[in-house]
Amino acid sequence: MAKRGPYEKGEAKRREILRVALEVFAEEGYRGTSLRKVAARCNLSLPGLMHYFASKEDMLTQVLRARDEAGRAHMEAYTGPDPHTESIREGARTPGLVELFVSMAAAGGDPEHPAHAFFAERYPQFRARLTGVFEELAAAGALDGVPVPPERLAVLMLAVADGIQLQWLNDRSIDMEQPVKDLMALLGVAAARRP
Repeated sequence: MAKRGPYEKGEAKRREILRVALEVFAEEGYRGTSLRKVAARCNLSLPGLMHYFASKEDMLTQVLRARDEAGRAHMEAYTGPDPHTESIREGARTPGLVELFVSMAAAGGDPEHPAHAFFAERYPQFRARLTGVFEELAAAGALDGVPVPPERLAVLMLAVADGIQLQWLNDRSIDMEQPVKDLMALLGVAAARRP
């Protein structure tokens, strides 16, 4: 049964706020973004904006959740030759969202922070997906001779991807894609995937 009335309108407004916040953070960065600007673009006051979220940190966590959903949709539609670095490329195009992610990931280490539950769910999901990718590569023989099991390769890949984002925020001359490509090359995957 479809939801109607105030609840449906409230959910639609919340989705609009998150979409606008993603755009503003991508354009202006985490530190440069004013929630008042997000509110104004949504035709709301700041208190009106915050009505839709438990706190500022909750809103920022929901922005990250929306970022992941948009990223997942982008990857499902992606048909290019280099899927394992496409999300890194997207990060380079939206540095404000990378800054938000890194800041909230650090803050989410506190079990009392609203981002804690998000990251506690996110990392196991990403590790499971990457483990599946590495299991497929291993089954195809692309990881022959690699002494690390797929589930640990998934942890290593996430460590490289997250770590390079932090370094890139401090030095934009760093190529965020290259460490991911280097790891895949070290595993022999690049050579095994060539036609």
